[in-house]
Amino acid sequence: MAAIKPQMEVAKLLTKLSKDLDLLNEKVDAIFEVQKKLSTRVMGHKIEEEKPLSEVLDVMTLLSLPDHLRKTAVAVSKVGKATASDVAKETRRARAVESNYLNQLVVMGHMKRERKGRKVLFFI
Repeated sequence: MAAIKPQMEVAKLLTKLSKDLDLLNEKVDAIFEVQKKLSTRVMGHKIEEEKPLSEVLDVMTLLSLPDHLRKTAVAVSKVGKATASDVAKETRRARAVESNYLNQLVVMGHMKRERKGRKVLFFI
């Protein structure tokens, strides 16, 4: 009877490990899908038809972004159409830094930008 108890504990651990691996596989698959979408762009030019931006910046995409870009993307989603200065006020980082991050997000296809006079507005 004493030998059965450790075997049951090992079986429970193996079951938990299997569930954890399945969850990890799902997350890795989601990250690969995001990478596949990003790899269809060459130097900011789209190769296949672009999806609506509401689908481009979903939760999994946000989670796949580095922290510094995620913070910028979330700030833009709060503010709406915004200049780099507006985003810098929200994130409390330098305007030049935010401008760089915003342009990276545009090249990656997560945001768009438009020029209004001298101002450049970024939006999701």
